Amino acid sequence: MTEAPPNASTTPPTTEVRIAHTSDLDTTTLKAARTLLYDVFDDMTTEDWEHALGGLHALVHENGDLIGHASVVQRRLLHGGRALRCGYVEGVGVRADRRGRGHGAAMMAALERVIRGGYDLGALGASDEAADFYASRGWQLWRGRSWALTPDGLQRTPDEDGCIYVLPTTSAPLDLDTDLTCDWRDGDLW
Repeated sequence: MTEAPPNASTTPPTTEVRIAHTSDLDTTTLKAARTLLYDVFDDMTTEDWEHALGGLHALVHENGDLIGHASVVQRRLLHGGRALRCGYVEGVGVRADRRGRGHGAAMMAALERVIRGGYDLGALGASDEAADFYASRGWQLWRGRSWALTPDGLQRTPDEDGCIYVLPTTSAPLDLDTDLTCDWRDGDLW
């Protein structure tokens, strides 16, 4: 699940983003991040939280309080006969009273740097409200069909069509009009 603050196209100079791997975050920080995301998303699930773990977290604190979280985790996406190493963005959220101040943009800039330096592409599932935010940052709408490689074989995920955005890198040419398949995970597949 990803959400971005509205009108967050510029990053204020005072926004500091801390990047840390899940294994380097203490219990208090992880609990604060989970609480923040449950406040941001009214449909947040245990699986959604688990999807945000195991990779790098971008965190924004203000006066000691966590006000923004985003993470990038590794997944495999199948495209054009290749298994691509994907930096998949999860759990992008900013506390409601701190939106529109560039915190989402600052977190995404940090994660986009990680994606461009370490992955074949970036991907995320965007809400309707956040789609313009990601598009303004160079994320491109996947126009082809979406699929998932499940324990029961290849399965169409038509509800995700029109919601998947990718951040191309120079390492993997993409045809945005063809099929894209994600690896299996519990909960929401994309």
